[in-house]
Amino acid sequence: MRAIVLLCLLELVRAADYSWGGPGQGAEDRDIDPNTENVCLTDQASCGCCLMQQQIHRMRTFFNMSLTELEKDLMKAKTVLNSIRASRSAFSVALINDKSLKCFGPFRDNKVIIYKHVFLNLGDGYSVDTGIFTVPRSGVYSLALTVYSDAGSPGNSLAACATLRINGQLVSGPREKNMQDQEDSATIVVALHLNAGDEVAVSLPIGCFLCDDSSHYNTFTGFLLYATD
Repeated sequence: MRAIVLLCLLELVRAADYSWGGPGQGAEDRDIDPNTENVCLTDQASCGCCLMQQQIHRMRTFFNMSLTELEKDLMKAKTVLNSIRASRSAFSVALINDKSLKCFGPFRDNKVIIYKHVFLNLGDGYSVDTGIFTVPRSGVYSLALTVYSDAGSPGNSLAACATLRINGQLVSGPREKNMQDQEDSATIVVALHLNAGDEVAVSLPIGCFLCDDSSHYNTFTGFLLYATD
């Protein structure tokens, strides 16, 4: 009785015109063994077994194709993720990290400010030896610069100023010069398109001086918004 029910179900499967060979394949595309019809005429038990094996083979082929496509998509996703990770670039530094307040400048010549305390240097683009951030990948970057100075006492000349430079060329710079404030600060934030290999640095102009301690009043920060190469 069970054998008869199984054979009936198999016949229904054949009549339903399902395709296990993958998308776009119908009954006309199936590779049915012509000998199956002959077997069915002489031995119905063998016929049912043969049909079941064919269906299992089609199912296995279909799912193997699907698995292959999924593996390809996974490899593409991993490649994109690795590219994103490789392009990450961000740094944030401060002038010093001393307990007592110390001042840098003034000098007779413009000098590159070397920020010694590193909060973050993702991608190792910033050099604590030169004070220069070398752009690792072309793209749009956000750059922020904050300067602070303390004149020591009211009435003294205050000169909290610095310049942001790309490959030695002036881009912008915060400036606070007066004789009314004992201490003051200024900040700039810019978004720039930079090319791989460009050098970004902060310069201290003649006559300016910055003061800092472990409170980190003077900071220089930059990070990649999005790559363009």
